[in-house]
Amino acid sequence: MVFQNYALYPHMSVYDNMAYGLKIRGFGKQHIRQRVEEAARILELGPLLLRKPRELSGGQRQRVAMGRAIVREPAVFLFDEPLSNLDAKLRVQMRLELQQLHRRLKTTSLYVTHDQVEAMTLAQRVIVMNKGVAEQIGTPSEVYQRPASLFVASFIGSPAMNLLPGILSADGRQLLLGDGSALPLPQARSEWSGRRVTLGIRPEHIQLVDDPQQGIALALQTLELLGADNLAHGQWGGVGVIVRLSHENLPSPGSTLYLQLPAHALHFFDTQSGLRIE
Repeated sequence: MVFQNYALYPHMSVYDNMAYGLKIRGFGKQHIRQRVEEAARILELGPLLLRKPRELSGGQRQRVAMGRAIVREPAVFLFDEPLSNLDAKLRVQMRLELQQLHRRLKTTSLYVTHDQVEAMTLAQRVIVMNKGVAEQIGTPSEVYQRPASLFVASFIGSPAMNLLPGILSADGRQLLLGDGSALPLPQARSEWSGRRVTLGIRPEHIQLVDDPQQGIALALQTLELLGADNLAHGQWGGVGVIVRLSHENLPSPGSTLYLQLPAHALHFFDTQSGLRIE
């Protein structure tokens, strides 16, 4: 088990911290040395074996905690938010190291995290939990592309999926929003007419168009400049909407964007149950 708190013995060297569990189990010195040196090689801790924890960085301490688990050669690893105490830059580095470690060891790992980026980048299968209930189990791609519930849709993805609650019109061609405005749909959903649904679409799937006649107006409130791309913020029906734009697209706050919602990119959820509907 590897936790967010490293739980290292401060008076022991890196070597002794990694070896301690084997010593109390009665392993011989030579066997312990082989296991510790192999774990140190995998984790690139060789030059640090004689140092005390206070002489290590946060990332190095976390690697020592992992090494202490590796030397036991477990059938299953449990990582319980191991990166929570690290800064943003170090988290990225440690995510890469964990990926490489998993490929080398080929050992089943259960990884508990509240960080959806860690879940998406590290997992082969993701279980999204909500108050003790497994809302969805699938590959990162499945969970991202076909969220099974409103909770999953709102949790997976950064920025999160836009979610617009409303009532479908009688002909199924419009979503009637809370402020009385109507959002035209690219494809009629007459089988759901009069039903309370929540429409979901990811910020990167909303398309910007030049022709006002071909788009839905969005008054731009704020523009976030992220370098690689920009995030445009506005509202439809009193609900916040985010649109991901290319980095060279720099509309001014107060201007109007005209947008299209591709039919293939729309997700629908029953507002009452929160479950996906097809």
